[in-house]
Amino acid sequence: MLPLLPHEIIGMIRPTVDCHTLGMSYAAKLIKESGYRAIIAPREITDAVNFISHPDSIICIRDWVLAEGITRLGLSYRLDPTQASEYFGKLLYLLESQKLRVEHGGPLRGVYFAGLPPACDLITSKYGKQFPVFCGDESPAESLEKMGVPQHRIPASLAKNSAYDNLRLNFGHELIADGAYLKIKAEDRSGYPGYGTSTDHVVNRLDHMLARRQSPLLRVHVGPYCPNRMEAIEQFIIWLGQLSKAGLLDTVSIGTSQLTQERFGENWEDAPNGGGVPVNSEAEYRRIREAASPMLVRTYAGTTNIPKLATIHERSLNIAWHAMSFWWFSQMDGRGPHTVYHNLGEHLETLRVIAPTNKPFEPNIPHHFAFRGGDDVTYVLSAYLAAKTAKRLGVRYFILQNMLNTPKYTWGIQDLAKARSMLTLVRELEDDTFRVILQPRAGLDYFSPDLQKAKAQLAAVSALMDDIEPEDTSSPPMIHVVSYSEASHLADPDVINESLQITRAALTDYRLLRARGKVPHMGQNRDLTDRTTHLLEEVRVMIAAIEKAIPEPYTQQGLYRIFAAGFLAAPYLWECREEFRHATSWNTDIIDGGIAIVDAAGKPISAKIRSEIATTQLSDIKIPL
Repeated sequence: MLPLLPHEIIGMIRPTVDCHTLGMSYAAKLIKESGYRAIIAPREITDAVNFISHPDSIICIRDWVLAEGITRLGLSYRLDPTQASEYFGKLLYLLESQKLRVEHGGPLRGVYFAGLPPACDLITSKYGKQFPVFCGDESPAESLEKMGVPQHRIPASLAKNSAYDNLRLNFGHELIADGAYLKIKAEDRSGYPGYGTSTDHVVNRLDHMLARRQSPLLRVHVGPYCPNRMEAIEQFIIWLGQLSKAGLLDTVSIGTSQLTQERFGENWEDAPNGGGVPVNSEAEYRRIREAASPMLVRTYAGTTNIPKLATIHERSLNIAWHAMSFWWFSQMDGRGPHTVYHNLGEHLETLRVIAPTNKPFEPNIPHHFAFRGGDDVTYVLSAYLAAKTAKRLGVRYFILQNMLNTPKYTWGIQDLAKARSMLTLVRELEDDTFRVILQPRAGLDYFSPDLQKAKAQLAAVSALMDDIEPEDTSSPPMIHVVSYSEASHLADPDVINESLQITRAALTDYRLLRARGKVPHMGQNRDLTDRTTHLLEEVRVMIAAIEKAIPEPYTQQGLYRIFAAGFLAAPYLWECREEFRHATSWNTDIIDGGIAIVDAAGKPISAKIRSEIATTQLSDIKIPL
């Protein structure tokens, strides 16, 4: 790739059908901060890319490139890899036929592609390494270098703000290279009443672990894939035996199939298993519980008959805890058949069902907003709404899942601000009847398909988890470990156990480095304190506005109105956009390593203004019958 000259202009295009624009806007911001001009294609160009081979589209794109003086052109497509390769091939043909590349006397000195790892691999193998590809695991500095930005033009502030993240990643690489983590052995969790039995309870195990000053409880999603239902069940039973024997894992989360979640107990006939463990009876759940012992077991809540399924999970699995997503896993994200309003009703009814069991509730909520372009205020606010709703309905234990690196462009210091803000707000609800249990995890799209790098990333994010409350040696008490093969292939027991070893070793080694002053103490970081204070203030403004404007916010109707009026942002929502037009109307951007709602000029909109706008929009909201 030719180095960028001082006055070059980078153009960025995508088809309209791909609404993933956060990465593109972040790349444009990086380019501008490096002293270059970046132009994101307007709607008429993205529409033309949809039909890139049409003569009118070719002329439209050509004229735009020439009129804007673009010298580098990047195509972004984060959907199907085969379609991505086809789009890129058609773009190259367009550039060749219109003589737009510099080799043919045109202005373009370089062409890039950004997309999913399989698409990047396909394009590189088909068109060669002359076209840089961005699969999403690049650091900001790496991205700029790939685009041809000279080292001296990469912003010093970027290097400074990346220092904490780079330090942790270097720590991860050193830990993996050393290999000592492979010597990590299982800890004995036994010694309390009910251990490993059908009456075991995650809070009892947690308290026992805390009293003995052991490492955090570890939880992992597990589930082989096999198109034959019974073979999949049998393979899963074998995996459970292997994990139980290794003794590193405390809680197995069954990665059940969509059929299990939506049609449990029905005759599936020849319905295809789209992935996951296809459990379809209580007897199969009991087999799973017995095979997993002494590990605790939990599973997805399901997408239909959710209160009934909660009872089934209690009876057949002694489920470790229940997880629900309120607005999500519905028609809105295509993961369930219910309307959002109906979904809220079922989820709140399920909380009433599980409250007497004294089992914890885990909200799978904040990161689903983040997946769809939601800002940091939305992330923290949604966790608080879930916690207060759960407490009102009698839930005693609240597992606060905090997905870090979401989106992946988030700086580590901002992740810590989000985590501390959530903890502060939710812990304000604690009393003798309500206890909060922190459970951080890595982001789903954080990991590199390069397995060695992914292992280092797992160690790095484990260190980040320990920096949430660096003064508290008992925090985090629980960790959801995402296996390092997440971006490459399905994790089998060997990968899972190695991921658990990496996590535990990283926590131990990072704490030793902190104690020796070899890594910064994030409990004393002024920038982090300021970020946390600001985020807390913004979320408190939103909470106050909601509780003032909506008479009963922590109910089915209240939670629906909160989202529909735009108090929560989801700009990248695919379905139900008209119903939730106020939630999708917000624009978000990456500001100082965090996600913020911005105006047309790219300036952050304060919580005061956005809450006032959302309040005025409440009059538009009609509760579905």
